[in-house]
Amino acid sequence: MNILPREFYLENTVSVAKNLLGKKIVRKIGRVEMTGIITETEAYRHKDDPASHAFRNITKRNKIMFGEVGMAYVYFTYGMHYCFNVVARHPKSKAGAILIRAIEPEKGIDTMQKNRNIENLKNLTNGPAKLCQALEITKNHYGVDLTTDSKLFIIDGDRPKKIVSSSRIGIKEATDKLWNFKIKI
Repeated sequence: MNILPREFYLENTVSVAKNLLGKKIVRKIGRVEMTGIITETEAYRHKDDPASHAFRNITKRNKIMFGEVGMAYVYFTYGMHYCFNVVARHPKSKAGAILIRAIEPEKGIDTMQKNRNIENLKNLTNGPAKLCQALEITKNHYGVDLTTDSKLFIIDGDRPKKIVSSSRIGIKEATDKLWNFKIKI
């Protein structure tokens, strides 16, 4: 089990978003370990990205995007859902993060299904709020160092053969930026 080092996240945010595909999220809760292969990501940058939380500069919510790479940025949206992001950016950039939009469940599937009260594997973790609910990722994970063996981290995995890109989902600005990445099956 090779945890991704901090250096992995010290690249252009868009490149890291592509490179995260095929890697695995590991979530530990007591004796339960849940894992899933990252199958969809979205990159969010700074001044060149009006869809990013960091576009208008630092706030209490987004300040981690300006901090050390390899950290978890978890936020609450629509008054009901958590979204899990990884801080990543080139050293010359001021801010950046990658939204983890979907995973393919591997281990701990029974626990994920209980957490979501759902049996259908196809719909278990195929959205950012769904994967947070399945893995029990909450605001308590804001600022967790993903480069250490803790309760939440990312490990190496197989590089996908084919990646497709499209416009990011659910945004109104910067729709021309094709920074949503998925493993093509």
